Amino acid sequence: MNKNRLGRSGIIVSDICMGTMTFGNQADEKTAFRIMDMAYEAGIDFYDTAEMYPVPPDAKYVGLTEDIVGRWMKTKPRDTLIIASKVAGPGHSWITPPLRGGKTSLDRHHIMRAVETSLTRLQTDYLDLYQTHWPDHDFPYEETMMALDELVSSGKVRILGCSNETTWGLCKSLAACELHGLARYETIQNNFSLNNRRFEDELAQACRKEQVSLIPYSPLAGGVLSGKYNDDASPEGARFTSYLNGEKRQQQMARRFINEQSIESTKRFQAIAADAQMSVVTLATAWSKQHDFVASTIVGATHPDQMHDILAAADVTLSPEVMKQINAVSREIRYPMG
Repeated sequence: MNKNRLGRSGIIVSDICMGTMTFGNQADEKTAFRIMDMAYEAGIDFYDTAEMYPVPPDAKYVGLTEDIVGRWMKTKPRDTLIIASKVAGPGHSWITPPLRGGKTSLDRHHIMRAVETSLTRLQTDYLDLYQTHWPDHDFPYEETMMALDELVSSGKVRILGCSNETTWGLCKSLAACELHGLARYETIQNNFSLNNRRFEDELAQACRKEQVSLIPYSPLAGGVLSGKYNDDASPEGARFTSYLNGEKRQQQMARRFINEQSIESTKRFQAIAADAQMSVVTLATAWSKQHDFVASTIVGATHPDQMHDILAAADVTLSPEVMKQINAVSREIRYPMG
């Protein structure tokens, strides 16, 4: 397993990170333990969770993922693990989290309450990486970063990151930290895949120049790149099948991931993968890792069998010819996810 540095920090991680957002919902605890054990045995030392997991958010099981990860962590030496979690963003934006009465915010009050709860669930006295799950562009970045800086100074958090952030938001936060001498975001966790390359438009350049690492999530475009939605928009047991029957926001998300363009591009990437004698899951994961601004690609699974093609990407470097073929598809089908 290759290793990369997170931003300018002292933390070095495997270039594949194990995501956990399905644990406690789509994957029960026994299954989650097996998946994490497989990742650990393969050399993955980086594990990402959040106070709001599992997804979709539901008051019935909010926080269960951290509970499961915390119990699993007790089976491993803590110093061998790099653990990341997230504080929910503002409850008045695109989602109302089933946390703290739905009145979540990125102010000091909520950040302090959130981190203590996460530390308790994870049964640890520190987090290696603590991230804002989504931004609040109407709230002063200085106040958010001052609260997060306290966590670093206290030793409860080693480094900071953001998620679902814009170029403006990332640069604004970095400027505030530089001005006030605060701990800054070393990572950004955004959606990035063969079907969603928008990160390359602006954010990639900001990350290169500011030495902020992308830890992309959803390298399989929510599972779409596996091909399971090719002939059936709602296969049984799939995440977006439940989303299409869920609330309005979930339906909109599902339609963004599953549409005529995304299915067509997926079929073309499958053909490229077949010619390269690998699964499209391996191709998509390897492609995500093969960018200079990416430190570690977050993968997910609901069943141990799904891990084999993901882990195969650890030893794969796509050839210039394969990269050329991929870029040709991306030029012809621009922004499949809209």
